[in-house]
This record gives sequence, structure tokens and C-alpha cells, in this order.
Amino acid sequence: MVGVHTQGAMLVLILVTIPVSIIWVFLGPILVALHQDKEIAAQAQQYARLLIPSLSANGLLRCIVKFLQTQSIVFPMVITSGLTIACYTFFSVGLLFSNLGLVSKDLSLQFAFQIEFLKLAFPSALMVCLEAWTFEIMVLLSGALPNAKLQTSVLSICHNTTGIFWMVPFEVSAAGSTRISNELGAGRAKAAYLAVKVTMFLASAVGILEFAALLLVRRVWGRAFTNVHEVVTYVTSMIPIVASSAFIDSIQTAFQGVARGCGWQKLGAFFNLGSYYFLGVPFAIVTAFVLHMKGQGLLLGIVLALIVQVVCFLVVTLRTNLEKEANKAATRVGGSIVQVEELQGNQNANTA
Repeated sequence: MVGVHTQGAMLVLILVTIPVSIIWVFLGPILVALHQDKEIAAQAQQYARLLIPSLSANGLLRCIVKFLQTQSIVFPMVITSGLTIACYTFFSVGLLFSNLGLVSKDLSLQFAFQIEFLKLAFPSALMVCLEAWTFEIMVLLSGALPNAKLQTSVLSICHNTTGIFWMVPFEVSAAGSTRISNELGAGRAKAAYLAVKVTMFLASAVGILEFAALLLVRRVWGRAFTNVHEVVTYVTSMIPIVASSAFIDSIQTAFQGVARGCGWQKLGAFFNLGSYYFLGVPFAIVTAFVLHMKGQGLLLGIVLALIVQVVCFLVVTLRTNLEKEANKAATRVGGSIVQVEELQGNQNANTA
């Protein structure tokens, strides 16, 4: 059934890319209607249009990665990821010297996605989308603050920083999700419980290390993105909040992996929806615009949402009986096998 579900996910993602591509084509007017700076909107539209060819490839890539992870096949992903980085670096350096500026990054990403698409992928989930969209909303809100170019630049740097430090706990989460789901599917509840504990321990350790690392480099981190003194100073003042966000997000990401492994996708989506859109975003708007905390207020909204998520997932995890979850998984697997056998039997009968 893994192959059947993978094919279904591919079909859904291909269909989803159609409306997303249309939005990206007309992104400039949409951003202007949302009160964003016209120059920033024009650059964003150019960037988005050049990324459209890589959209479908990236979506299919997500499916294939998950297909391999479910079967504990890791080596092909390591090889293709290395090839992707090499290709990205090659095209980035070459195209940057061709004076294409921002366009070079988009073209190099497309080459990278097309190469890795031939081998891999990972299914996009509603939980991930709801979380990712929140960060984009924060960048949009920063464009409505006074001195929009400064605020947007700083929020974008903070967003990229969060994304960089999110990669490690996300991989821990993905490994934990795969391990937990496999153990539950095999009816080994104790092994699944051990996988949960290991996942949470590793994510917590990573979060502590990332928190400490960001604080240590807070005065120079902004220079990795720009040499504008005003932006670097602003980023330095934001790093303590970003570091706190990275620590909490590491734990939250691990909990999401546990949720996916246990089949709690719907519950996780509700948690993300409530924490980000009913609490985090409204709180960010109040602190940024009413209390005049500007960019720091927007980041505090993210931190609040992450804390709420951790508490919700922690309560659910502590109250979960993995023995029952293992029985449910066995029932689902058995039902799927019966359906496949019936379908094959009908096909054989029709052929005969």
C-alpha cells in the first residue's frame, strides 16, 4: 500500500501546483493589494515566476523521499542531496558572475530540484503548510510597519535563520516519525515508545545547542546576510528571540514527527491552526502594531504559538496508550491488504 499512497500523494500535489502557479504569476498585484512596497512586490513576483518550473518537481520530490524513508532507505537520499548541493553551488557561482543577480538563485534552485526530483521526495502535509505560511504572514505584516524595507529585510533574515536551524530537528523528526510508524505497524508498542523518547531527547539536545550557538554569534550573524550596519544592529537585537524560537521549535518539530508516526495528522493540523492563527498571529499583530514592538512583536507571536503547540502535543503524548495505537495500526494495515487483494481478484476475474 505504500506505493499506492505515494502515487495518490503525487496526483494531489500535481493538482495543487496549478492554483499555486497562477498565484505566483500574479504575485506582484496581490502583494500591492496587501499594502506591500511596490518595489519589493515586483522583485517577489520575478522571484516567484522563475520558481514555477521547480514547483511540481519539488512536490513530487517530497513524495519519493517519504516513500524511501518509510522503507528505511537512506543512502540514495544522502547521495542525491550531495549532488544537489554541488549543482546548486556550481550554478549559483556561475550565474552570479553573469550579472543576473536575484535571478541566478532561482535558476540554480530549478536545476537542483530537477536533478533531485529524478530520485527523491517527501509529501507535503497540512501541518507543515500551516506552520510555513505563518512565517510568510509575518514577513507580509512586516511590510506594513514603518520603514518597511528595514523591517522586511530583518524579518526575512530571521526567517531564514529559523529555517537553517530548523533543518536538524526536522530530520530528527522525520527519522522518529518513520521509526514510530514502522514499530506501531509491526505491533511493537514498547519499541515505538522507545523511539518517542529517543526522538524527544535528541530534539531537546539539538535545541539547546542551537540556542547556545545563536547567542554566541548574535553580534556577527547579521553580517552573513548583509553589510548594512542598521540591518546588522537590528538583527543582533532580534537574535535572543530567534534563539528562543529555535529551541522551542526543535521540541515542537519532534512532537510533530511523533504525531505523524502515530497517525495524528488531523489533530496536529488543528493544533497548528489554533496555535498559529487563533493565538500567534493575533498576538503578533497586537504586540507589533498596538504595543509598537515592531519586528520583535511579530517574532513573539511565533514564540507564543510554538509554546502552545508544545504543551498541546505533550499532553496528548502523555495520555496516549501506544498499545492501543499499535492495535489500530494493525487493523488499518490489515484492512488495506484486504482491499488490495479484493482489487487484484476483481482485475484477474475481468481479465479471465
